[in-house]
Amino acid sequence: MSGEMQGPVDEQLIDNVDLGRFELYRDDNLVGWLYYTHLKPNRNALRHTEVESSHQHQGVAGALVGRVLDEIRSREGTITAICPFVVDYLSRTTIYADLVDPRHPGYADRAAAESALAQARG
Repeated sequence: MSGEMQGPVDEQLIDNVDLGRFELYRDDNLVGWLYYTHLKPNRNALRHTEVESSHQHQGVAGALVGRVLDEIRSREGTITAICPFVVDYLSRTTIYADLVDPRHPGYADRAAAESALAQARG
């Protein structure tokens, strides 16, 4: 039988200011990170989300983005969505609409974000 019961996962979000990224740890293992640029007065450009290959397709990216948005809300900040995954995440919910900076919202949809990213890479 392969029906082993697993206990709850210990999850922690760390703001690694030195690397400019939020890091998500599960059971003390780094499983994903989201790069950001802190802009004045209290705006964060969310630039790129990555998940460790061994943890892909396990809901890490969604959990990470949700935790990051909750953290930014707790700091009374706003966001500019540049990362295609973040843009897509925001398009599926209105819970975080108040965090999007009205003057600098970022990209309106995932296709626009991906297109801009491809052009930037040359």
